[in-house]
Amino acid sequence: MLVVVALGGNALLRRGEPADVTTQRANLARAVEAIAELAAEHDVVITHGNGPLVGLLALQGEAHAGAKPYPLDVLGAESEGMVGYLLDQELVNRFGGRRQVATLLTQVIVDPGDPAFRRPEKFIGPVYQDAMAHKLAFERGWTVAQDGRQWRRVVPSPEPRGIVELETIRLLVKQHVIVVCTGGGGIPVTVGLDGHLAGVEAVVDKDRAAALLAEGLSADALLMLTDVPVVQAGFGTPHARDLRDVRVDELRELTFAPGSMGPKVDAACRFAERTGSMAGIGALADAAAILRGERGTRVRARAGVAA
Repeated sequence: MLVVVALGGNALLRRGEPADVTTQRANLARAVEAIAELAAEHDVVITHGNGPLVGLLALQGEAHAGAKPYPLDVLGAESEGMVGYLLDQELVNRFGGRRQVATLLTQVIVDPGDPAFRRPEKFIGPVYQDAMAHKLAFERGWTVAQDGRQWRRVVPSPEPRGIVELETIRLLVKQHVIVVCTGGGGIPVTVGLDGHLAGVEAVVDKDRAAALLAEGLSADALLMLTDVPVVQAGFGTPHARDLRDVRVDELRELTFAPGSMGPKVDAACRFAERTGSMAGIGALADAAAILRGERGTRVRARAGVAA
């Protein structure tokens, strides 16, 4: 069985934690333990978030006086390489040569006419208090939006249309290599009339990119692992209820927070609809149990479809 695993941002940094390498290594070591349980029985392709890191790298770049800030596609590549390195090293150390690991910088094709470029909505970087967020927005030309009780920078998040390195990933999977790819939603690029690629100022949603990756690889399952054990209908209300085995049409009738669970639910529905395979959402530590149907939320195109 081929399983695509999408690690949420909490696999790198939990809210309130310092954004240093030591913290990220410790969190990724825990993530790798969950992945190792899956990899003992299945082929695994791993993707991950990078939202906090892209914003921090952008801030670092602005500290260099006289140098033009790096564009978001370059920062995406930088963060994908950095996180990929840390994750790759943890995987190599964990398997001790018993499994081969490869990490790829991955370019994701987007449409330059995507309406998302006119409506920045993707959160990146650290959180700020109201006054500081609007001060930075004025000084740096940012767009900011409220994230819970605080504020963050938002950037365009166009729809992922294709993955440039998909055939390379397929070749590695056929050799049973554990592949880390499409980190942070991949590096956003457009394709010109001459077929040439060019980076764009955007951040692709990692969950939608993971669904596209899983579909392109004909994966048997897509697991989106986060810091909550199960998707809830009516989250945060007295009528909240856990969703365990649920159909796409049932999920489509519910509303989920656009900045957190909404993209995961949407990605799970897309993958299940387009492939007929199972998408799971749940806690990182429960990865193998979600695949077995013992924990988390399992999303199917219709009732009775086996994973």
